[in-house]
Amino acid sequence: MSPTPSTTPAALHRARERWPDAPAIRDHQWDRPVDLSWSELAELAETFAGALVELGVEPGDRVAVWAPNSWHWPVAALGTHCAGAVLVPLNTRYTVTEARDIVDRSGALVVVAAGEFAGVDRLAEVLASPLADHRTVIGIPLVTDLPAAGSAVDLLGWDAFLAAATPASIAIGRSRAAAVAPDDLSDILFTSGTTGAPKGVLAEHRQTVAGAHAWGANGGLGPGDRYLMVNPFFHTFGYKAGILPAVLFGTTMHPLAVYSPARARELVAAERITVFPGAPTIFQTILDDPDRTPGDLDSLRLIVTGATIVPVVLIERLQQLGVDTVITAYGQTETSGFITTCTAGDDALTVATTCGRPYPGMQVRLGRNDEVLARGAMVMRGYLNDPEATAAAVDADGWLHTGDIGRLDEHGNLSITDRLKDMYICGGFNVYPAEVEQTLVRVPGITEAAVIGVPDERLGEVGKAYLTRRPDAVVTVEEVLEYAAAHLANFKVPRTVEFVDDFPRNASGKILKRDLS
Repeated sequence: MSPTPSTTPAALHRARERWPDAPAIRDHQWDRPVDLSWSELAELAETFAGALVELGVEPGDRVAVWAPNSWHWPVAALGTHCAGAVLVPLNTRYTVTEARDIVDRSGALVVVAAGEFAGVDRLAEVLASPLADHRTVIGIPLVTDLPAAGSAVDLLGWDAFLAAATPASIAIGRSRAAAVAPDDLSDILFTSGTTGAPKGVLAEHRQTVAGAHAWGANGGLGPGDRYLMVNPFFHTFGYKAGILPAVLFGTTMHPLAVYSPARARELVAAERITVFPGAPTIFQTILDDPDRTPGDLDSLRLIVTGATIVPVVLIERLQQLGVDTVITAYGQTETSGFITTCTAGDDALTVATTCGRPYPGMQVRLGRNDEVLARGAMVMRGYLNDPEATAAAVDADGWLHTGDIGRLDEHGNLSITDRLKDMYICGGFNVYPAEVEQTLVRVPGITEAAVIGVPDERLGEVGKAYLTRRPDAVVTVEEVLEYAAAHLANFKVPRTVEFVDDFPRNASGKILKRDLS
């Protein structure tokens, strides 16, 4: 058996050799359905790399991708790597102003942007903004074709761009792909910015591939698996725990750009999906969907979810679906998304109450105030152009200070109890909102909870709870407070409760508490 690759171009080369005719991507969500084998995907990536060479892109240059989940995204990402360049994913929720800031800071010379999607034409916005100045913009047609031949946009269209590759430039791309080293930079992913301006995380190929391989091996991925990809490709969950494990293990990718419970259930049933990772909110909406039937998800063998805090009650409900394996995991952008994970052999209680043990190559310990510290193969090189922030995050001994509070049980399983910055002090007592939230979601009819500290003249700070309810549920503020008082110490009980229709979230589904008021 060939050794595990340590760069993404090497992984793609191996996939073509091992599974040339097996399905790599099946994307039927657009006007032009696409099915690609591994040999066809590799050929397209090499063509993309050759086209970048024709543009003058050199090894180490940056290429930004601003697009939803589609077959174009893996081609662009792998093609960028095959050209020796560095991938810069852009959050599809960004405004053009936010995208421009990331593109400017990363120094990207090329921007791959999607056309009309979800009612917004990002490509048109890019071309009408300073973001396009002194850069090459490549347009991806999604719902409709790009403008007809002869227009300015057509000259930058996806097909025209690929057609510009020549046998000579493709050959140069192949030589660059072979020359990519494990410690070369693979990508710059910007943090979600839940507490401030996003920071650019510098990851090397060896860090990226090590994490993707550990994730895929833990899930037992293989060529027979069909992976529904609802996690956005611009995020580590969609890119490094999605695209790259599929390349490493020959798993078929089924991209989904716009998530809905109904569409996800349809695809699982129609395509006999076996692997379905997602943020907790994804599975919450599926479980609460009134149209769900018992057989909708019976092809699934693996569900993986994770976030800073995963409601225990949600894991308990997922385990009742009859899926062979439900796994919780924990990671951060600074570790390519991988720190700890449960395994298929863990019992239901371990999966429901912990996020498991460190991935191979990683170490975990608790520091001051029980902050989770992580060290090992997946920890980033550092932050882009920010040595001070890098030194603050990664100490002299290589330990990443995650900012999460946790505990370790006697078996080494990690449980995340809260974020350091979310803690508030009520009457001199520390209150960790996650503990309160885990209690509140057990109130019948409550689906999600977010608790923050708000100023109080007498106690300094008190808790305020924001809650969502099932559509058919009737739950009152009084019932919530009575339940909290019966299960929590007085200083932990929220003083006020507000019901909301939905929560503001970042791309990975985490609730943005800073936007709650």
